[in-house]
Amino acid sequence: MEYAVAVLVGYLLGSVPVALLVGRRHGVDLRTVGDGNPGAWNAMEQLGPRAAAPVFAGDALKGLAAGLAGLALGDVWVGYAAVGAAMVGHAFPVFASFQGGKSIMTFAGGVFALSPLAAGVALAVCVAVSLATAFRYGARVGVFGFPLVQLLFDPAIQVAGTGALMCIIGLRFLSAPRRDRSAPATRAPAGRPPG
Repeated sequence: MEYAVAVLVGYLLGSVPVALLVGRRHGVDLRTVGDGNPGAWNAMEQLGPRAAAPVFAGDALKGLAAGLAGLALGDVWVGYAAVGAAMVGHAFPVFASFQGGKSIMTFAGGVFALSPLAAGVALAVCVAVSLATAFRYGARVGVFGFPLVQLLFDPAIQVAGTGALMCIIGLRFLSAPRRDRSAPATRAPAGRPPG
């Protein structure tokens, strides 16, 4: 029962379309500009870092809240189930016509619940690499290097669970439609919810 509740809570949290809501506030439908991905990175490219900051925070908080809810309901595996469901919810949100992002920031927030020490180290590495490379590679190193850091803190079976979560990201990259990143901005229709 705890798994079912955790998955439901995680999916509903993940389905909150933060990027679309923020984009709409700025008059832009992120599904029609840039790479068409309604997520934090496209928001930053289209809206700028300051306007996109709530998207980064909101998407990460969805994963963190899901993970904490899962841990409150059961053990670490219930937490993994909740984070995985939040990532699926972000990718296929019920509140936005099942057209979501790639779940990277939701994953990043979730691992702070599942393995906070490893997540803290990965974040420090992310910041250091970002500063050294003019913010080009830090996020990639932080996210995709996380399982290696996690090996220092958690059992290998838990790191394998992290790998399963990362497969959701990989599948989203493979399934996401390719768009011309230079597509002109399209203003969102007024008075309609995203999706």
